Amino acid sequence: MMDVMPGSFIVKCNLVLTSIFVAMSIVAAVTFTSPWKTIGVVVSLGCFSVGIVAFLWGYWTAVQRSRTDNISVAALYFLVDKCAPQSVARLMNGALGIQVVVAVATAISRTTTDGRAGSTLAFGVLVPMLGLGLNGLWGATYGAFAPRQFGDSDEVPLQEPASGQD
Repeated sequence: MMDVMPGSFIVKCNLVLTSIFVAMSIVAAVTFTSPWKTIGVVVSLGCFSVGIVAFLWGYWTAVQRSRTDNISVAALYFLVDKCAPQSVARLMNGALGIQVVVAVATAISRTTTDGRAGSTLAFGVLVPMLGLGLNGLWGATYGAFAPRQFGDSDEVPLQEPASGQD
């Protein structure tokens, strides 16, 4: 029986949505016709929306975990410092890198558009939020972090009842 990697659904979502974005962006950039430009915008905004929801969900989960775990921003959103297994970090950060490269390449591929300023392909620059959000959600939910040190540490001051702190 094969072991299922923790968070494999998040990794698969990232890879599938990245693939859809890449395919639609390339078709929209090459054809640059009305239906494909519209589809490219819809896909970009859809990926951005999923990324925003994942980012907020991951951030909320990380805040809850930060009470007991010492979570760094770099480890959370880029899955470094052994937060994630190397295979997960490579896939997730690879997808993020592809999102950035394709977004920038397609946005600058059509600098002029039928005599009007701007390009619908520029919506692609919103897509890397998908990679950041899903990285954060994976890290907050499944990531490995060092435990937070309490007690006489300088990091967390001792709380006395008179301080009014919770």
